[in-house]
Amino acid sequence: MEEILVFAILLYEELVTKDEYNKRLDELFLDHPENDDLLYLEWETDTNKAITYISTHIDYNTFDYEQFGKILMNKLKVCYKNCSDIKCFAGQMYGLWERLPKIIQDREPFFALCYADDPLSWGDEQQTRRIYEDIFSYFED
Repeated sequence: MEEILVFAILLYEELVTKDEYNKRLDELFLDHPENDDLLYLEWETDTNKAITYISTHIDYNTFDYEQFGKILMNKLKVCYKNCSDIKCFAGQMYGLWERLPKIIQDREPFFALCYADDPLSWGDEQQTRRIYEDIFSYFED
């Protein structure tokens, strides 16, 4: 569920395409055809409903925050490198943070996504970039 939650949130923020989300969901379902959650998601076409379903059906006692974080940060790193407008990217990161389940929002490095763009308000793009780069490297070995 960790990986499909990443893809659903990224889809909602338009950081991956519907095709990318569906392809990964299909792969996960083919690997685990007995998984009722993945079966439900195969039929759910509303991204918001998919995120809500995933968020409410995850067992946060067994949720692998490190796996979730590694997958998310690897995807965000690619988006960051491909984005030419840091302000646009920052807006997407705040939106992404808002989409995270509440239990994840307050954990580091995820919490930093809600304030990483603050230095932009006084023109300090370099500090914002440093914050994002620290966030992205949080789960690296």
